[in-house]
Amino acid sequence: MAEIKRKASSVWNGTLPKGKGKLSTESGVLHNTPYSFSTRFENEKGTNPEELIAAAHAGCFNMAFSFNLEQSGFVPDELVTEATCIMTPNPGGGFKIARMELSLKAKIPGIDKAKFLEIAQAAKAGCPVSQLLSPGLEEISLDAQLL
Repeated sequence: MAEIKRKASSVWNGTLPKGKGKLSTESGVLHNTPYSFSTRFENEKGTNPEELIAAAHAGCFNMAFSFNLEQSGFVPDELVTEATCIMTPNPGGGFKIARMELSLKAKIPGIDKAKFLEIAQAAKAGCPVSQLLSPGLEEISLDAQLL
């Protein structure tokens, strides 16, 4: 497979606490989607970079896990993954993304718990978003439950 490129853009106007931004993706799924200090640090309704990273990680992990399951002869009925991106104050000032927490609930016919956990851990390590984030994070945790 050839190299894959995906693009997104951001426009920001104003200072950090009072400014506003817009995010767009080349696919058009996000088109001038607003974000701001309030959506990032004060829980105002809207998106923010950490939420988008969490969505990317959850989606990537599910795809990697599904692929690994298929390679092992299993077909999932349903994979539900929630990713939590945890940002903490940086000792030198500002903030850093410190941890990612993945929580998986899976329905997979015919798989035993040991094989399920083995494949889930391999997907966590092999997912391209995990690989991107791992070097800078304290931890990527995985709580995997077979339903």
